[in-house]
Amino acid sequence: MTRQPYPPARRDDIVDELHGTPVPDPYRWLEDPDDPAVKEWLEAQDEVFRGTELPGRERLRDRVAELLRSGSVGTPAWRGERRFFTRRTPDQEHPVLHVADEAGERVLLDPMTLDPSGLTTLDSYQPDKEGRLLAYQISEGGDEESKLYVIDVADGSTVEGPIDRCRYSPVAWLPGGEAFYYVRKLAPSEVPAGEEQFHRRVYLHRVRQSPDDDVLIFGDGLEKTNYYGVSVSRDGRWLSISASRGTAPRNDLWVADLSASPAENPELITVQEDVDAQTGLLFGRDGRLYVFTDLDAPRGRICVTSPETPTREHWRDLIPEDSEAVLSDFAILDDLPEPVMLVGWTRHAISEISVHALESGQRTGMVPVPGLGTIGGIVERPEGGHEAWFAYTDNVSPTAVHRFDALTGETTLWAAPPGAVEVPAVHAEQVVYRSKDGTEVHMLIVSREGSGPRPTILYGYGGFGISMTPGYSASTLAWVEAGGVYAVAQLRGGGEEGEQWHRAGMLGNKQNVFDDLHAAAEHLIATGVTTREQLAISGGSNGGLLVGAALTQRPDLYAAVVCSAPLLDMIRYEKFGLGATWNVEYGSADVPEEFAWLWSYSPYHHAREGVSYPATLFTVFGSDTRVHPLHAWKTAAALQHAQAGDSPILLRNETEVGHGARAVSKSVELAADQLAFLARHTGLGINAGR
Repeated sequence: MTRQPYPPARRDDIVDELHGTPVPDPYRWLEDPDDPAVKEWLEAQDEVFRGTELPGRERLRDRVAELLRSGSVGTPAWRGERRFFTRRTPDQEHPVLHVADEAGERVLLDPMTLDPSGLTTLDSYQPDKEGRLLAYQISEGGDEESKLYVIDVADGSTVEGPIDRCRYSPVAWLPGGEAFYYVRKLAPSEVPAGEEQFHRRVYLHRVRQSPDDDVLIFGDGLEKTNYYGVSVSRDGRWLSISASRGTAPRNDLWVADLSASPAENPELITVQEDVDAQTGLLFGRDGRLYVFTDLDAPRGRICVTSPETPTREHWRDLIPEDSEAVLSDFAILDDLPEPVMLVGWTRHAISEISVHALESGQRTGMVPVPGLGTIGGIVERPEGGHEAWFAYTDNVSPTAVHRFDALTGETTLWAAPPGAVEVPAVHAEQVVYRSKDGTEVHMLIVSREGSGPRPTILYGYGGFGISMTPGYSASTLAWVEAGGVYAVAQLRGGGEEGEQWHRAGMLGNKQNVFDDLHAAAEHLIATGVTTREQLAISGGSNGGLLVGAALTQRPDLYAAVVCSAPLLDMIRYEKFGLGATWNVEYGSADVPEEFAWLWSYSPYHHAREGVSYPATLFTVFGSDTRVHPLHAWKTAAALQHAQAGDSPILLRNETEVGHGARAVSKSVELAADQLAFLARHTGLGINAGR
């Protein structure tokens, strides 16, 4: 392989001094996407990428598309006998929202009808408590800047909207459908320049009235990066509001009795404030308050109290912490001679559901589940009942919805994915290895039968308490079917072993995450799964930071890297996108101790001239409002300048898509490029598959 010629990128003599440390930033000019020089450089990078030969790409694209023809189906949201759910058929670009009732099933909202270009996504929806009105949020071009609408469920007509500035907004309906609480950002004119992404507030909105007349309920004068949650009990009596500073693993929490104070001016009672724990509330139909918390229980517990006495000195353990499993979810089935609680757990990232007596919490049995996979949410009817629904997926099973009947104790398939696909025969094995400091880490390895070293993709995330659980992945299956191995490491920083596992990989402990990945790679090589020349790593967002740090710390260990929508300049990350909301996870360069953490691993600043780096593909998205593409632009330029070896450093820029949901066809094209790049640089011959 010959040395890749790259577009010239000037190196400016910019050096900041932070806390006595000189911090060079030669590619700061690449932070401005409107600069003609930046546009010219990006166009030249696109030409280099488009001119790169990626053998097997078309075959991989076709196979990923074929495997995605399973479609998808979502769990139902019940309102009486009316249910709301999403479904995507094999040929649809986006999930479509349906409603079903005594009159039959019909489409309520199709993003492709709203926008035939496929650039509009349905971000969320929430029917009112009676199922007569529905609030939904959509965004365009991947920017995730949701606009909120309300429609009449009976005929689909628009009742009101759009209400803008509703990104990540919960909607909590009051009974009768005349009003709801929601979260909205302040207008840009009301906040300092550069802070338009922040400054959320909780409002009460009256349906069919101007949002300009909304009543401010909560958030004025509080931390600019706060996220707010809001919910109203089914009977409309109880309001709860939570506040989290950015993505911090803790929240403040308040409740109000709406029968004793008006909806426009609820009298809030503090449940917890300045407590280092995450807590959520459910007002039960039996009059009890159920408390889901990790206070004094990093793996989670459920407590009970009265809504009139919601503070922790009144909590009584109902479902205590499990020493091995993480509590993830629960649902109450009370239309039974003996009401029960279903409790969802993950045990080393594998899901299970236990059955407990509602009054005492005593375990009485287990819910039959389809296999060793992932359960996504347990749903009951809001008015009660004896049935629950849950989504299930594993490495070879597209997500389906299953129904559990507590009267019979049986689980049955309720809604299968609409498309039939031929899934390759693969083997999934969970292994345990030791990290640098001796910590045991779990890893899931997916492969076809056979032995001997094979081209392998090692994937990780390791942040924000997010767990890497088994699930159907067209990309994984296409890679494994072609003869490769796909490994997913459950690194510290995730939630697989509870909140302590998360905190062992955040802030000053972030290096543990990178060490866990290096140890996973060394384990795969030592056990003969792969070789250094056949080993690739892949990650996106926080996982992009992970592989960026990995390739700069251990360039000798990896043959190829896909780094998608990454954070890489960890000294300036707070200045862009949603970066300021993540300093509770990473730390802030403004604080001397935290700067030292960030400076120790910031990938952009660790590109060293004269080093042979792995083949690296950066993939970024022009409308990404979470992680600005500048991270990849600057680091790609730095690595292209520093590269001493012959392996390419490439940049794939994509417009009109963002960090989150996208049309299926765009996902297919991205996956094909990524897989073909990794195949080329790990020696996977695509024609060896199927």
